[in-house]
Amino acid sequence: MTPGRGPGRGRPAVPRRLRRTVGPLLLLALWQTLSATGTLPADALASPGTIARAGGELIGDGTLPTAMGVSLRRVAAGLLLGGAVGIALALLSGLSRLGEDLVDAPVQMLRTVPWVGLIPLFIIWLGIGEAPKVALIALGVAFHLYLNVYAGIRGVDAQLVEAGQSLGLGRWGLVRHVVLPGALPGAMTGLRYSLATAWLALVFGESINADAGIGFLMNQAREFFRTDVIVVCLVVYAFLGLLADAVVRTLERLLLQWRPTFTGQ
Repeated sequence: MTPGRGPGRGRPAVPRRLRRTVGPLLLLALWQTLSATGTLPADALASPGTIARAGGELIGDGTLPTAMGVSLRRVAAGLLLGGAVGIALALLSGLSRLGEDLVDAPVQMLRTVPWVGLIPLFIIWLGIGEAPKVALIALGVAFHLYLNVYAGIRGVDAQLVEAGQSLGLGRWGLVRHVVLPGALPGAMTGLRYSLATAWLALVFGESINADAGIGFLMNQAREFFRTDVIVVCLVVYAFLGLLADAVVRTLERLLLQWRPTFTGQ
C-alpha cells in the first residue's frame, strides 16, 4: 500500500520573492486596463505607462536625483538630531528614577500634541529655511525612539540584573553588559518607527516654502495638474522608506543574532 501524499507534496516550491510580486503586478495590470478603457480618466490619475515615462524624463534631466539628494539630507539631519535627543532622554529617564520624574511627564505631555500642528510655531521661531523642516523631522523621530528605548530599558528581566550583580558587576557594568543589550530590541523597533515617521514628517516639512526636494516637485506638479509626476514622487517616497526599513532589518539580524525569534511557517 502506497502512502498517500500530503497536500502540496511533490510540487515545485514557488520562491517567496516571486510570490510577493504577484499582488503588485495584478494591481498594476488592473490599473493599466482601467486607464486604457477610459474607466479611469487621465486627468484623475495617469496610467502606469504615463507615470513610467514621466519618471524616466525626471531621471534623465537630473531633476529627480537632485530632489532625492536634498530630501535625503533633510531626513538624515532630522534623524541624527532627533535620535540623539530621544536616546539621551530615554537613557536619563530609564536608568534613573530621578530622571524619570524630571523627564517622562513632560515628554508624555508633548507627545500628545500633534507635531504637525507645530509647523506655524516652527516657522515663527526658525524662519522658512531648512531649520523648521529638520526640526519637524527630528521631533517625530525623538518621540518614537524615546518611547521604545525607555520601554526596552524598563523591560529588562530583573533576574538578569540580579545575575549580573551576583557576578560582581557594578552599576555601570550592569548598564553596559545587561541593560543596554536588553534594550537593543526596543531601540531597533523605535528606529523602524522613527524612519517611517521621518518620511511622513518630510512630506509636511517640504510644504514649508521649499524650493527643492521631492515635496517641492509634488507642489509644482499639483499646480499644473500633473498626476503622473505626483505619483512618481509618491513612489520615490515609498521606495526610500522601504529601503530604509530594509537597512534596519539587516541591522537587526546582525545585532540581535543572540535573540532567536519566530519568523513564521
